[in-house]
Amino acid sequence: MFFDRIAELPVEIEGADLTLRERETTSDFTRATTTVALHGAGETGRGEDVTYETDLHHDLQDAGLPDLTGSYTFAEFAETVDEDELFPTAPEREDFYHYRRWGVESAALDLALRQADTDLASALDRSYDPVRFVVSTRLGDPPTADRIEELLAVHDDLELKLDPTPEWTDDLIERLADTGQVRILDLKGQYEGTDVDQPADPDLYRRVVEGFPDAVLEDPALTDETEAVLDGHEGRVSWDLPIRGIDSLDSLPFEPDWLNVKPSRFGSVESVLDTVEYCLERDITLYGGGQFELGVGRQHVQALASLFYPDGPNDVAPGGYNDPALPEGLPASPLEPPAETAGLGWESPSLS
Repeated sequence: MFFDRIAELPVEIEGADLTLRERETTSDFTRATTTVALHGAGETGRGEDVTYETDLHHDLQDAGLPDLTGSYTFAEFAETVDEDELFPTAPEREDFYHYRRWGVESAALDLALRQADTDLASALDRSYDPVRFVVSTRLGDPPTADRIEELLAVHDDLELKLDPTPEWTDDLIERLADTGQVRILDLKGQYEGTDVDQPADPDLYRRVVEGFPDAVLEDPALTDETEAVLDGHEGRVSWDLPIRGIDSLDSLPFEPDWLNVKPSRFGSVESVLDTVEYCLERDITLYGGGQFELGVGRQHVQALASLFYPDGPNDVAPGGYNDPALPEGLPASPLEPPAETAGLGWESPSLS
């Protein structure tokens, strides 16, 4: 098993520090994340907490992490991490505990691998392969194809992941479909109580199912009306928000053909690796997803995609694609692995 290959890695933690980052995004919000740095034996391991509440990051800056110093195996460290103690102020959303735990555990794994003078691929006896990626973006209010034209002017073969809304007109759908680059449609139907919720809309579902006949349909809300629209298209349906471990697969309405793996949703490294292994054994098609990471967390999701599902429509584009003003020199898909790797991340300037 994948986790067994890293469980006994020794890790020595002598100290920790935290770095808060904030950046504007194309999704009309300011993203804040915290980079967790764990130090020991002359090495530093880093992870990224992607909790979606800026105040919770500032609280962590003020209070700091609990004392994590000591000598462990990686499995022992993971068992020691108490999610409640990672939050000075309890979050309202349960998934935030997973996000922060992933930030801390991934930092510890990165440190353990560096202290062992190795990387994740070597530890798992796998190889880093070029990573196909899609660019995820919203289309504004009212929605237009302007952002898509900007992206395709950078690389005309960029593949896209888009969030349909009821405001999408038939003309816009036709214009987007004509690009031939839309690979995933995120229907946001599984979210509740967030800014991105999209209610079940059988008319919208029908228009995008017909307008993009080859696109993956992510996280639909299932009602009698939308199920009728999706009848016969179940093989195109993918799940993202509900996927938090192997047990979560049992709650899906039908056997999945596609899953979006966002490591931070799982919380623990063990849960991520066990779920990936379970899906690979059952020929479930996987692709990676990100959470608007601003630092090393983006490298981590790219590295995992490279190891396990490099040919999927991975929503792990370099962070520059999320900038309102697209920077010069953005790389094309697929991303080539760096010549040298260490720890959990891909340390290459082209992957920023």
